[in-house]
Amino acid sequence: QLQASGGGLVQAGGSLRLSCTASGNSFNIYAVAWFRQAPGKERGFVAANRRSGTTNYYADAVKGRFTISRDNAKNTVYLQMNGLKPEDTAVYYCAADPNLILSSIRQSDMYKVWGQGTQVTVSS
Repeated sequence: QLQASGGGLVQAGGSLRLSCTASGNSFNIYAVAWFRQAPGKERGFVAANRRSGTTNYYADAVKGRFTISRDNAKNTVYLQMNGLKPEDTAVYYCAADPNLILSSIRQSDMYKVWGQGTQVTVSS
């Protein structure tokens, strides 16, 4: 199971750090990702990391502003969000999967384990 936290209300240009903590073992082999869903829109890819020490992947809309990282000792993945914009407003979900192949890393339907979502609201 995944437990997400860290959302909130922030002004444009501000920062937030989301956290997602997993229960269980072998977190280090899991691919982890963040997705987001704004009202009236489909859930979209934000960022992912397939395994520690490997490349991070980002949606073009957040590249250079958001950073995904993980602490395997704490079974936690983070999403540091800087330079927030009103269009970043959404519910953010963390996801994980132990067997994800690289070509599927941006596909939400390929992740088996999901957190409950945390609301991020950016005011202009």
